[in-house]
Amino acid sequence: MDTMDTLLAHADGHWPGPWILLIPFFWAAVILLVVLILRRTVRRRGYGPGGWHHGGGPLATLGDRYARGEIDEDEYRAKRAVLTERTDRTDRPGGAK
Repeated sequence: MDTMDTLLAHADGHWPGPWILLIPFFWAAVILLVVLILRRTVRRRGYGPGGWHHGGGPLATLGDRYARGEIDEDEYRAKRAVLTERTDRTDRPGGAK
């Protein structure tokens, strides 16, 4: 008997059959699920295509516009004054306007 006949003789006809193919499909599904969850989490936090989200609010957006040259220095300073004035007004005790 050669090696294959010996292996078949000891197997008693018990082999995994087509069910063995489910193992790679299971792990592929697990990996796909992890990737989809990570992509969804990343998008919800604002780290999508186009770079990292700085999360700095209106002042950061204004700074970005100035850095890209969309607005000049005078417009930047005027808009920054308005944004910081609004913040200063609402930060006062008693909510004075």
